[in-house]
Amino acid sequence: MKRVLVLTGILLLSTSSIYSQTRKGVEPLPKLLSVREQQALRESWLKKRLDTMLLPLMRQQKIDIWIVTNEEFHPDPVTEYIAPPLPYVGRREFFIFADRGGEKLDRIAIVRYGEEHLKSFYELLQPPGSQIAATLKRIVEERKPKTIALNMGGTRGATNGITHEAYKFLTETLGPDYASRFVSAAPLIVEYMDTRLPEELETYRTAVAVTDILTQRAFSNEVITPGKTTVGDVRFWFLQQLNNLGLNTWFQADLRVQRQSHETGKTQQFLDVAEESTVIQRGDVIHIDCGLNYMGLSTDWQKMGYILRPGEKDAPEGLKKALTNTNRLQDALFTHIKPGAKGFDVYEATMADMKAAGIEAMIYSHSVGNQGHALGASIDFRRPAAGAPAEPPFREGSYTSIELNTSTPVPEWGGQKVTIMMEDDAYLTKEGMKWFRPRQTAFYLIR
Repeated sequence: MKRVLVLTGILLLSTSSIYSQTRKGVEPLPKLLSVREQQALRESWLKKRLDTMLLPLMRQQKIDIWIVTNEEFHPDPVTEYIAPPLPYVGRREFFIFADRGGEKLDRIAIVRYGEEHLKSFYELLQPPGSQIAATLKRIVEERKPKTIALNMGGTRGATNGITHEAYKFLTETLGPDYASRFVSAAPLIVEYMDTRLPEELETYRTAVAVTDILTQRAFSNEVITPGKTTVGDVRFWFLQQLNNLGLNTWFQADLRVQRQSHETGKTQQFLDVAEESTVIQRGDVIHIDCGLNYMGLSTDWQKMGYILRPGEKDAPEGLKKALTNTNRLQDALFTHIKPGAKGFDVYEATMADMKAAGIEAMIYSHSVGNQGHALGASIDFRRPAAGAPAEPPFREGSYTSIELNTSTPVPEWGGQKVTIMMEDDAYLTKEGMKWFRPRQTAFYLIR
């Protein structure tokens, strides 16, 4: 299934001058857009989505009206992708999309504060608080919808943004007849959020580049001094770099440490995250799981490092083979992901390849984009079989976080298994998956 749209004339180059000092051998960070440039570019994406994408999707889902409610201090996850990415601080505000059968959607916003950017996208209504209910009821009654979609009834938080009190308000305001026409907006939200614009691709590549470069620096002697630096030192160095760039993250950066003759515990089948007080020592295999938010897009990233012992110039051959096995798993996965493929089919085919190769593997890949764990296709050992909860197929143009690991006995560690976890963001083309950045094929070495 193809979900790609085309737009021309959009500024993709940055004029800001955010740089960072980097260690020798690691490329400098790319320039990031200024706040004004970010706002302008995101609004251009929004215009295209609302002008060309939303009406066909609503008709596909047989939705006549879609109402998104936004609460002060409890914003709906969808709001920043259907309205300009601004703070909305009214007690309760409504974004209404109505299909009257013509070529354009009615777009109405009932808000407390009339921000000028919002006026470019919506007919703006600002009734006194006592008249909000009557205004909303009039809008619906004038259009006599057969279905009214609300952000509820999905399996993910991004599809369940409406609060209980907002639902009660709509039920009481519109009455039992229209309340009986409420349907879940979840399928619409999944389609809308999983559809990437071609114009977003280079911006997302920039976000991935920042993630990658900071990770390489974190796993270097710029940050790590063996026998002295702690896991917490690395974690907060990464978070501080994001803060310095005006960025943030959607989850706490995690590190894992594997050490010869030391068993790393497990939580829910995954290696335990190391305590912040853990001191990184020579001979350790270290792993980082991190990501960031930029321009309404989120990255998800995992890489491996090795702390050289005295006299070593490279990781032991057994560890290098272990890393190569994870690269082989990535290669196998890529051969099976095509537009229209289902996640459980890709999972089963890839795991069959690994069984034939004698490689112990785990796959838990997922959609990425507007969120780090975004709406869209997944390939996950926890839902590997046909008949699992319905998820969309892989769509051309969509982004996927290729998250997986292999475990391999390492002779130099007395046959102890070492798990190599990797996560790289990729996008789907007609020809198959492509990496946003070159994947890791060798350990990051710390001397």
